[in-house]
Amino acid sequence: MLDEAAKKTLLRKIPHGLYICGVKDGEELNGFTASWVMQSSFKPPMIINCVNQGSGSHEMLKKSDVFTISFLDETQKDVAAQFFKPQSRVGNKLADVEFKVGEATGCPIIIDSLGYVECKVAGALDQGDHTVFLGEVIAAEIHREGNPLLLEKTGWNYGG
Repeated sequence: MLDEAAKKTLLRKIPHGLYICGVKDGEELNGFTASWVMQSSFKPPMIINCVNQGSGSHEMLKKSDVFTISFLDETQKDVAAQFFKPQSRVGNKLADVEFKVGEATGCPIIIDSLGYVECKVAGALDQGDHTVFLGEVIAAEIHREGNPLLLEKTGWNYGG
């Protein structure tokens, strides 16, 4: 029998970074806070990005098959918070953030970040309430040095 309290506690102990995932649908741009991200291959370079199927960004990513991941530093909890709520509730999340559009994907990249990767979707697995997008890294740039923002350092929980 599954002990729900134990499951929730232990799954929340899996370490996660906090990132801004940039997506697009035609000319429409959006970004959201992502935490279920990890490297999955060296050759070719690939990452996994798990996205909530109930979000508008999920649909944008499915249509375009491209996304960016901007790496936040440990002082950017406020940036992560700004992108956490749905666009349908808060409007244009990119309005107050300096960003550029990635040359390889056309997706937004946060300029005040540690750096970014641009990815094209190489596969997707629709199981449960999140889709696991496998993204091949097709471009990357470092903006500056710093320590990454970690979910467990914010006092927030996403998981369990």
